[in-house]
Amino acid sequence: MARQQLPRTGAVFLDPRGEDRSLRVTWHQEQQLVVLSLWRDNVCAGTFRLSADEVPDLIALLRQGLDEAYAAARRRVERLDQPSEAG
Repeated sequence: MARQQLPRTGAVFLDPRGEDRSLRVTWHQEQQLVVLSLWRDNVCAGTFRLSADEVPDLIALLRQGLDEAYAAARRRVERLDQPSEAG
């Protein structure tokens, strides 16, 4: 059985639920795609191939979600910093 070399560009993100769950992201420059794979106990449970030209849309979506989460957190902090009108 031939062994494939792992891509040089990629990352592993660990799931906070544990149980050896992770998301692996690997760039495959020669095919112009990114592979997102879900792993559990060092076994690949599934993959998704995202073409390189779709990556900016994914990044924009993740950025929008992050911006919204920061804005919500900022509003919560601002409410806590304001003195209560009831007291």
